[in-house]
Amino acid sequence: MIQMFHVSKYYDKNFPALRDISLEINKGDFVFVMGPSGAGKSTLLKLIFCAERADEGQILIQGRNIARLSDSKIPYLRRNLGVVFQDYKLLQSRTIYENIAFSLKVCGVSNNEIKRRVYFVLKQVGLEHKSDSFPIRLSGGEQQRAAIARAIVNEPAILIADEPTGNLDYNMSVEIFEILKDINVRGTTVIVATHNREIVSKMQRRIISLDKGKIVSN
Repeated sequence: MIQMFHVSKYYDKNFPALRDISLEINKGDFVFVMGPSGAGKSTLLKLIFCAERADEGQILIQGRNIARLSDSKIPYLRRNLGVVFQDYKLLQSRTIYENIAFSLKVCGVSNNEIKRRVYFVLKQVGLEHKSDSFPIRLSGGEQQRAAIARAIVNEPAILIADEPTGNLDYNMSVEIFEILKDINVRGTTVIVATHNREIVSKMQRRIISLDKGKIVSN
């Protein structure tokens, strides 16, 4: 599913953000990426969804060498990736339904199919009663659930979440991780960067630990 071979990323030539990363994440895995601030967690995720390019090494996603992808091909790769951010990144001027439907419209999906998919994922995250609401009317936990719904509406093979509960309290965090676990059970590979050790230890999933840009356990 995802393979990295001796991958490094430099923002400063003297201080690599990632150094000689080699790892493999298989189809259907649920993986946590952990480490202190500045360890390289977000950079690792950005390389997977092509927000950044590796300076050294090779990255294969579903057998494709993403270093060889032109910029014009990256949007097609991302159709098979869902991404969830800490700050939700919802469009404030659009309803929750419109936020989730947006990527499907860009891909030319029919209105009937958009409606079916959007209401399916809204039900999956428990927000079917909020479809006509604007983001400002939702709590932080509800906004993050909407962001997850938007990330999975394209039925991606891989879901990437960067500190998805960083702005939420413990109970809301538990709810979000339960949703991510359910998505994983349905067959999606899930990769989550988080500081939340309490929930990570409770879920007992694979952990990739980073420190100063290197893998210290995997």
